[in-house]
Amino acid sequence: MTVLAVVIADLAATGLKALIDVERPSSRYGTPKPLVPAPHDHSFPSGHAATSFAAATILTAASPRLGPLWFLLATAIAFSRVYVGVHYPIDVVGGAVLGVAVATALRRLVAVRQRSRAVTRSG
Repeated sequence: MTVLAVVIADLAATGLKALIDVERPSSRYGTPKPLVPAPHDHSFPSGHAATSFAAATILTAASPRLGPLWFLLATAIAFSRVYVGVHYPIDVVGGAVLGVAVATALRRLVAVRQRSRAVTRSG
């Protein structure tokens, strides 16, 4: 389920980037050169943040005791995108919200399907 959440979060982030035309900080005149090569797509939302928070949400559901570690790692990944100069802070916040939303929706969908299968088997 983690891989599926990451793929869906990545596709959703890519789709939103195509709809929401936000230039990357590195493409603005007068901004410092980024520490890594800047991607050529739009900035909002951060795909790295979306996928890392989607994974953290699913992994936390599977192993709640490790939840703080998963979210610390996702936060570090998101922060790194701002630090290296390829995203604005709002981009990573948007990506984080998107990732958690995708993972939560996927978990609910799976739970509903499992309940409906259980009812069908018992009926």
